[in-house]
Amino acid sequence: MSGAKFKPKSVSKSRDAEKSRQEKQSTVEVASEIVGAAPPPLDLVEPDPELTPEEAEQARKRYLLRRFWISARGYWGRGGDRLAWPYTIGLLVLIVVNVGFQYGINVWNRAIFDALEQRDARTVYVLSAVFVPLVLGSGSLVVAQVFLRMTIQRRWRSWLTTAVIARWLASGRYFQLNLVGGDHQNPEARITEDLRIATESPVDFIAGVINAFLSASTFIVVLWTIGGALTLTIAGSTVTIPGFLVITAVLYAAITSTSMAVIGRHFVHLSEEKNQAEAEFRYTLTRVRENGESIALLGGEEEERSGIDKTFAHVLRQWALLTGQHMRTALVSQGASLFAPVVPVLLCAPKFLEGSMTLGQVMQAASAFAIVQGAFGWLVDNYPRLANWNACARRIASLMMSLDGLERAEQSNTLGRIKRGETAGDAMLSLNNLSVSLDDGTAVVKETKVVIEPGERVLVAGESGSGKSTLVRAIAGLWPWGGGSVNIHADRRLFMLPQRPYIPTGTLRRAVAYPGAADRWTLDKIKAALDKVGLDYLNDKLDDDAPWDQTLSGGEKQRLAFARLLLHSPDIIVLDEATSALDEKSQDKMMEMIVHELPKVTIISVAHRAELEAFHSRKITLERREGGAKLVSDIDLVQRKRRRNLLVRFMGRRRAVPKRSHDLEQNGAARDKKVKSAGRAW
Repeated sequence: MSGAKFKPKSVSKSRDAEKSRQEKQSTVEVASEIVGAAPPPLDLVEPDPELTPEEAEQARKRYLLRRFWISARGYWGRGGDRLAWPYTIGLLVLIVVNVGFQYGINVWNRAIFDALEQRDARTVYVLSAVFVPLVLGSGSLVVAQVFLRMTIQRRWRSWLTTAVIARWLASGRYFQLNLVGGDHQNPEARITEDLRIATESPVDFIAGVINAFLSASTFIVVLWTIGGALTLTIAGSTVTIPGFLVITAVLYAAITSTSMAVIGRHFVHLSEEKNQAEAEFRYTLTRVRENGESIALLGGEEEERSGIDKTFAHVLRQWALLTGQHMRTALVSQGASLFAPVVPVLLCAPKFLEGSMTLGQVMQAASAFAIVQGAFGWLVDNYPRLANWNACARRIASLMMSLDGLERAEQSNTLGRIKRGETAGDAMLSLNNLSVSLDDGTAVVKETKVVIEPGERVLVAGESGSGKSTLVRAIAGLWPWGGGSVNIHADRRLFMLPQRPYIPTGTLRRAVAYPGAADRWTLDKIKAALDKVGLDYLNDKLDDDAPWDQTLSGGEKQRLAFARLLLHSPDIIVLDEATSALDEKSQDKMMEMIVHELPKVTIISVAHRAELEAFHSRKITLERREGGAKLVSDIDLVQRKRRRNLLVRFMGRRRAVPKRSHDLEQNGAARDKKVKSAGRAW
């Protein structure tokens, strides 16, 4: 079960942010309706507490399949694909018509052998000519079935994948899944491989079942008509078996199907374990590729090799167990297929030898018996695929359940969530009784009230682990747990620079423009931005499509992130250790450049370096305490004409803001003078 219990982020990114947010929300709501994304009632999700652990696990697995169909069946619903039903009905019609052609070929089979038995050359020639249209018609129907079947599979997969990805990406849930418990590991593998199998196999199964049912129904009548009753003399007594061919076909199929079910009863579990092992192996290799530089610099190849070997060994063990299952089921399947053509001939032999059955009837009965046996033995041939589908459907349903948990938490009032709103007046940002906590309610930062005015540059300081980054993430909308509210001016844009900037795949131009489109700015503007951050030597490579995430150093990535600031020109910047990979001189240049190029921008920084105080007008300090960190000081780093009560701490009673010392004010004024003179020099 998903442990998700929080509300996702919502951060404005542009002056059209509200409109864009509403459009995205509308899209998400439509996708939610399409896939039946509204979380099912909790009593359907949580098993009966009186069940044993084994029974609870079985109930959970049953619910997973049900959860998959809650979403998947929407393809044929009101918000589904408009061609879903036409294609489905067309496929059913083709199956019915093709069974008719099979019956025609079965009748032809009887006629041709009767003609051969009677040495009727004319009839043989006529039947030979008739056979060609039958084959062409049947072949055309099979080709048309393949087209419709695979088209349904492709469109169903496209529809469901698009909807699941919309839910996964909505409101940062792809990030939030990393913070909560639940069976949703390797979501990328579930969305790609597992969802593909989960949508392909049911179409094959349903088409196969319908075809098997129609074939069995049709050719059982043929067997009953041709075979009639079999009379046997046993110990002087006469025993008559009506419809002996039908009874034999049913018993034969029952034996093989039961054998398959018993032998392959562990197929589902082993398929699930194998798929999970494969996903973990892919994830391990992906992690090595993504962190190749760090691994190489540390010389961690041997340790990584050990981890990869261990993960791969687990894959091989699961494959070995699954191989044993395949071997046993193959034995049953192969044995059944070898006996099926022979059994009806042996059963019909007495009647043929006594002259009550023609050769054509024998061959027609053999053909019909094989078709009936194939129809009844459908499970024998498809049990491995059915087991694999079962495992894949459960994996994608587990991801859906985790998303359900996130959505259910958004609508729940059982756990406090930070609200987001708009500031009153000219204030750029305000924190009203804001408290930040973990998903279990443990306080990280206690209630506080802060108002940040336009143009202020606020440094958030404190020892490691005091909750600075968590507070900044709450301000940026990335951390939902807690209470109170974060309010941002309605007409302002917020931009966050993390410690490790994200570098997307593609050209360098796209990386600089991210999250905007690469063609939003001219090459000259992008080159100018790179020049200002000291990356002018990359100007000739803007259109190069290369693995820039691996090519650029940590410092270059942080410089590139500052170039993004120049292009996007936001009103509020949140810096989370955004200069940690730069040397002091480069750090000063970056901060001086921002102060010079964006003089009116409001900055909120988290950093440990004392040198950064020179580029901030205000400093608030967090101190870790039992029961949650507190803001213990709020001081101006530059001389101000008037003092404002910008911080009120709540500790059961309201406390006064600590007074700033004269020395701090003088020191701050000197630092501000340094920044201004540096700006003029720049």
